Amino acid sequence: MGSTLSAASAVPAKHFHVKKVAIIGAGPAGLAAARYLRAQGAFDSITIFEQQHQVGGVWLYSGLIPKDVPVPQQDPFWGPEPSIWPDGAPAPVFPSPMYERLHANIPGCLMRFHDRDFPGDAWVFPKRQEIQEYLVRYAEDLRHLIKFCHEVTRVDLETQNGRDQWHLEAVSTLNDGQVIRETYDAVVVANGHYSVPFIPSIKRIEEFKKAHPSIIIHSKQYRKNDIFKGKKVVVVGNGPSGLDVALQINEVAGRTLLSVRHATSPDKLAHIGCEEVPEIVEFLPDERGLLFKDGSGEKDIDHIVFCTGFLFGYPFLPNLNHKIITSGRGVHGLYQHLFLIQHPTIVFPALNMKSVPWPLAEAQAAAFSAVWANDLELPSDDEMQRWSKELEERQGEALHTYPELGDDGKHINEFYEWTKKAKRIGKEPPRWGAELFWQRSIAMEAKIKFEDEGCKAKTLAELGFHYEPGKEQVNGIEASKK
Repeated sequence: MGSTLSAASAVPAKHFHVKKVAIIGAGPAGLAAARYLRAQGAFDSITIFEQQHQVGGVWLYSGLIPKDVPVPQQDPFWGPEPSIWPDGAPAPVFPSPMYERLHANIPGCLMRFHDRDFPGDAWVFPKRQEIQEYLVRYAEDLRHLIKFCHEVTRVDLETQNGRDQWHLEAVSTLNDGQVIRETYDAVVVANGHYSVPFIPSIKRIEEFKKAHPSIIIHSKQYRKNDIFKGKKVVVVGNGPSGLDVALQINEVAGRTLLSVRHATSPDKLAHIGCEEVPEIVEFLPDERGLLFKDGSGEKDIDHIVFCTGFLFGYPFLPNLNHKIITSGRGVHGLYQHLFLIQHPTIVFPALNMKSVPWPLAEAQAAAFSAVWANDLELPSDDEMQRWSKELEERQGEALHTYPELGDDGKHINEFYEWTKKAKRIGKEPPRWGAELFWQRSIAMEAKIKFEDEGCKAKTLAELGFHYEPGKEQVNGIEASKK
């Protein structure tokens, strides 16, 4: 992951002229960026642009359902999605994929920003309301930096004499005609990656959608399970969202099938209680049915929910979007999943999948704050390009998916070791010790137990999980249950 990180010197070779920074998005990554940039003490102006009326990003829940998603939807350049302005509301809403009964899939003690605990009465796997309240509190001393209800519509790069300038345009979402046009020395792209839904192209899916327009939805459009009561439902995908949505739908559905490419582990499948079937190879419009890869089929289906994830896409970067995005599975040309190598005054924090994103965003923010302040040196362009090329050869299009459980913690620690070489550290970045690696290793097992016991526990210990120092193993931390 980061051998070139540890090789980087603390003496800056490339001099940055960053005094004015724009942050796109006031979700967790954007808030962490603002906190670390401010603490570095080297920047004259930090502005966060947020299209919603409140902080939180993906965690800001709305019961409003987003617009229909095209079927199939494989275009990373789809969007931007329009807002919805409810009657009597003071501001429009940009619906996120958040659903009514969502809680975290990692423990709060692991998920949190490293210097701020969740309240003692929060669930051990915090529910969405507790997470949103946590983020609002975290942002209290940052709110003066935020321009709420401003949607960034365009960011253009101009380079003069080797110096990057980013011309940003943001439009008020309040229909008051206000447009902000400002030039910044650096940009933090923290708008998240849960906006552009992905629905694969499968034989006759378009024909099926035309014949039965209300059957197929994407998980981004899921809010509650009540519409599935007594119905025959197929959930597509067994990632975290697929398993969670299938679990909730199966509580009320007449029959729930889980269609997968790769078999679900027996413990997870037993937990959600669904019947597993192979991946879909063809839609059968006349029978309201599906044909699966093993030759079996199912007809008279009432609902199909695609929990097939999202694509990366940046419609506000017209001159860069088609250079850094191909299939939408990753952002190309980055060093350490963060710095755009050709123009390292723009960064893309918290892209990584299968990660604990908040402490990763903190670690990244500590790094780019120090780099832009000329307190920490990036490796040479050749070294960064070599890192990026090796990543693409190793990962293919899935650039930002950590291969092994715990790789996120290792990456956080690599950022920590690199940042500690800085001439000045404005704010201490997180570092994972043995106990955090242990929490990471038992998170999924603990979540299943938490849900099986009625979503009541406040600590891992209440679920029977106890950390025992000295249980370290070569490739992880041994879980201990008493």
